[in-house]
Amino acid sequence: MPNHIVGVFPASGGIGGGTVKHLLPRLPSSSLVFIARSPEKLKSLPVGEAVLRRADYDDDESLQHAFDGLDTLFLISYASVEHDHRSQRHRAAIDSAIRAGVKYIFYGSLGYGGNPDNDESVAHVMQAHLDTEKYLDECTRRHSGFAYTVIREGLYSESYPLYTAFFDLEHPVNEIKIPHDGSGPGIAWVKREELGEGTAELLKRFVQDKAGFEYQNQKVLLSGSNTMTLGETVAILGKIANHHVHIRQVSVDEFAKQPKVAPNLTYHGVDHSKVWTTTFEAFRRGEGGFVSPLLGELLGREPEDFETTISRP
Repeated sequence: MPNHIVGVFPASGGIGGGTVKHLLPRLPSSSLVFIARSPEKLKSLPVGEAVLRRADYDDDESLQHAFDGLDTLFLISYASVEHDHRSQRHRAAIDSAIRAGVKYIFYGSLGYGGNPDNDESVAHVMQAHLDTEKYLDECTRRHSGFAYTVIREGLYSESYPLYTAFFDLEHPVNEIKIPHDGSGPGIAWVKREELGEGTAELLKRFVQDKAGFEYQNQKVLLSGSNTMTLGETVAILGKIANHHVHIRQVSVDEFAKQPKVAPNLTYHGVDHSKVWTTTFEAFRRGEGGFVSPLLGELLGREPEDFETTISRP
């Protein structure tokens, strides 16, 4: 274990930052490499002897040596809802890591698709993840000794604005206009930091017992321990905001025309507001409602519920 070097990229941001925070007490800092576009953001953490490196998904030159010396990499997805661009950037990072000698990649995917064994989803945002999952599997056949684990990180509670037309607790509205009626199947909401903590624990267990690690070349799901419908979710948001709020089902076009939607769903100059609505169809099909016990087992406690997470200041 002392000679096994683990890297995290990108190591800042939500999932990355949470994983870094919880890796530090679990593995020797001298065996950790944190790679980010702005690594200086990590200096507020007790990084000890961990190596900080600068790299950017959109800068091929920076990726050339970003993963040098690593045995294992936790690769977090490119932060957007795009399909082709994300898939291409993920492949570029994976190829660079394998060229650098990385033998194992944990990939931070997303919790759509329902059962983690499923390799299909109607959600546009999931397509780049599915591409990347398949590419990792291809790499096991193309590169001797290479292996992976896909971690489908559940839909985190703090991302509720994406599914409520960017509802703001500080400035609540009466109606949440989305192309969904709020009924079931539900969503297995999960606290973002607990996803980082669970991922860190999974990485620790792999490093400490690689031969006995049971998730090699598999997909796992980290989720909350129960589901809530969008209607129940909105009721809790209204309770926290002390404001009566309800869902009004609208067309895809009406959803996309709302002033808060396009600015939050535009990437590289392209408005993804309409394709984003495929997430609501995914919910109707139960893709966000699969509950896995794995996160609770990794944490050693029940995952935090949605209301508790959102109520925190």
